[in-house]
Amino acid sequence: MRERKVVIALNSAWNLYNFRAGLIKALVQEGYEVVAVAPRDDYADLLSTLGCRFQAVDLDSQGTSPRKDIRLLLQYIRLLKNEKPTAFLGFTIKPNVYGSLAAKFTGIPVINNVAGLGFAFTKKNWLTSAATNLYKLALRHSAMVFFQNEQDRSMFLKLGIVKAERSCRIPGSGVDLVRFGTCNAAHPIQERPFRFLLAARLLWEKGVGEFIEAARHLRQTYPEVECCVVGFTAENHAKYVSLAQVRAWETEGVIRYLGISDRIEEELEKAHCVVLPSYYMEGVPRTLLEAAAARRPIITTDWIGCREVVTDQINGLLCRPRDAGHLVEKMTEMLRLTPERRMEMGEQGRLKVEREFSEETVIGMYTALLRHLPSIP
Repeated sequence: MRERKVVIALNSAWNLYNFRAGLIKALVQEGYEVVAVAPRDDYADLLSTLGCRFQAVDLDSQGTSPRKDIRLLLQYIRLLKNEKPTAFLGFTIKPNVYGSLAAKFTGIPVINNVAGLGFAFTKKNWLTSAATNLYKLALRHSAMVFFQNEQDRSMFLKLGIVKAERSCRIPGSGVDLVRFGTCNAAHPIQERPFRFLLAARLLWEKGVGEFIEAARHLRQTYPEVECCVVGFTAENHAKYVSLAQVRAWETEGVIRYLGISDRIEEELEKAHCVVLPSYYMEGVPRTLLEAAAARRPIITTDWIGCREVVTDQINGLLCRPRDAGHLVEKMTEMLRLTPERRMEMGEQGRLKVEREFSEETVIGMYTALLRHLPSIP
């Protein structure tokens, strides 16, 4: 019988540390040895503070090289043979595909989490076909496949990738209600200048371009308004905004770039409203969950994953995807609301995440499933 050990694999140590810390710590408290697997980056050494052990793999998250992917599969097979865990927990596309295949070859139960479909399903092309076939091969024997929204689950059921009885919706990645509960609902609602905040990986499909265009237009009428951006840039990557472009927008006076933050709650506390005009194939955007938990009203798109968090006119405003003009209208509407109305929206957002998106709920689904894995064929 295997010892109580889980391997949890993602596409970056940063992702593990920032988005799966609660799950890792909970599994350690449950008595599991946790092995965190990802490419090494600046956050790899921090993972030990969560109580887990780090193992590096060579993973090119955006690459499409078959040779590199076969090498990754072999790395996962060697790792799982050596570790002999109770279960493999996969997140993001390559760990879900190649880690799950490796687990199948080594006889290890698998729990997958499909946190959005990402670039592979943005357009129907050869990459979509390849991803579909790989997912079919990798997920057919999983003990459970979690989806963060019903649209993604319905698509995978329709394509025959997963079985209904081995799949279900999980409330996003969950949000730490204690960590984000410290944000003061009244601050800085009464203060000026009014601050809009976009917090995300700076992918064009997160609506960065639309946010910039809207900010440029809005500041012609409201020059005192601040439009701030926090998040990763990337050089020489067509889907990411470059740092040079961000600096050019700063020089133009359109935005303030706040860099990268591991203390996003501090930036949320300074913001009046969080904006995410995404048309990316989201799961449930973590930034929206954190904004709602911090009692901040939200403007986001009527789009997969985003509308899971925001109910229009209740805890925020919904705009049309890829429509900077409509985004301007919604940002202007938010500006014109009374402080009391914005505070009410923030409180409604907090109540929504408490009811539907608590990290404790997500962790509970994992721990319950792990306890029953021996009885799952």
